[in-house]
Amino acid sequence: MSPDPLPSQDQFSSRETAGQDTGAGSREAVRIHLENVLPALRSLERQADRLAEWGVELAQRLLSGQKLLAAGNGGSAAEAQHLTAELVGRFDGERMPFSAISLHAESSAVTAIANDYGYEELFARQVRAHGRSGDILVLLSTSGQSPNLLRAAEAAARLNVTTWALTGPAPNPLASCCDQAVAIDAISANAQEGHLIALHAICRAFEAEVARKGQVNAGPEVDRG
Repeated sequence: MSPDPLPSQDQFSSRETAGQDTGAGSREAVRIHLENVLPALRSLERQADRLAEWGVELAQRLLSGQKLLAAGNGGSAAEAQHLTAELVGRFDGERMPFSAISLHAESSAVTAIANDYGYEELFARQVRAHGRSGDILVLLSTSGQSPNLLRAAEAAARLNVTTWALTGPAPNPLASCCDQAVAIDAISANAQEGHLIALHAICRAFEAEVARKGQVNAGPEVDRG
């Protein structure tokens, strides 16, 4: 009769962890993350009037022929592009498209500028190219310290382009150098989540104002040429 095989290392491991909740740490991490979203939401709630004002002002400017420029780095770049997509496309209701440009999205221009002038000049040069008096520049940064966004704000000021910042906790350099800011008092990841909620709130106010002005029902089937 042959002897029983020795237990494998996997079998030892499974015995050692038997009865233990191996997912407890992950669930605790998720619970803490979700709890940390609440301060971001409360911070936004305290600034709801400003978000509504931005939506109305944005509608009035874009209906008058101005444009929106938006910029950010990393996850904030994705949120900037999300905003411009909602304006060129639509958020909820059918309405005319509006001019909105994400300054990080044109890869050839981005790489050329970064290569020739340095990353800190990336957005400022595009602001000088596209920005006109009366346009709006939205800058997103959880730290509020990104040099390329600070330079973009400075370039916008010289062109009479209005600057709005979405940042993490204030005071921070970006909030200080822009015309207005919504600063979310939360840790970085949760502030970034709050930025998306803020953008959606702005879009709701924007489309409500567009509807109030009667500029709705201009879908792809409408020829406005």
